[in-house]
Amino acid sequence: MTETPNPNIIDADTLTGEMRPIRRAVLALGSNLGERMASLQGALNALADTPDVWITAVSPVYETDPVDSPPEAKTFLNAVVLIDTTLAASRLMDRALAIEDAFARERGEQRNAPRTLDVDLIVVGDRRSNEEFLRLPHPRAAERAFVLRPWLDVDPAAEVPDRGPVAGLLERTDQSGLKLRDDLVLEIQ
Repeated sequence: MTETPNPNIIDADTLTGEMRPIRRAVLALGSNLGERMASLQGALNALADTPDVWITAVSPVYETDPVDSPPEAKTFLNAVVLIDTTLAASRLMDRALAIEDAFARERGEQRNAPRTLDVDLIVVGDRRSNEEFLRLPHPRAAERAFVLRPWLDVDPAAEVPDRGPVAGLLERTDQSGLKLRDDLVLEIQ
């Protein structure tokens, strides 16, 4: 099991001596093509193998109706992962994209198209970014029950910066398309 660092300390890079704060980050995983559960587990394993990333919690798995997707889209499996990390948000985003690529994620012009794997950065500490490559907090997370419900399961006090507590945001979303899958469990390896 991975040891969780104390979130009140600062990690020093052993080569440069640069001080790097440890931040809590939230990532949302989703898949609706291929071996959905294997893709989620693979993404979790890849995150666990990432230097300077410590997984602190993994949500239950939910089966969810596609949102704003093409009519032929199948149901998703979704989960949320909480991590502590000293990685910069941009490096964490690079890692998320590399994990998606490793699972043959195709990016076409169609928005919210079916995908083998989606790894979204939801929040990284209190960081805000409005760059094309990196938007933090995730611009639609506060409106997505498939992100909010699993996040609330692992962090009842969670908040989306500038938007409010996850519990309150979840109350305002349509949760009819969510189904808890007790038979599916992601495991930290």
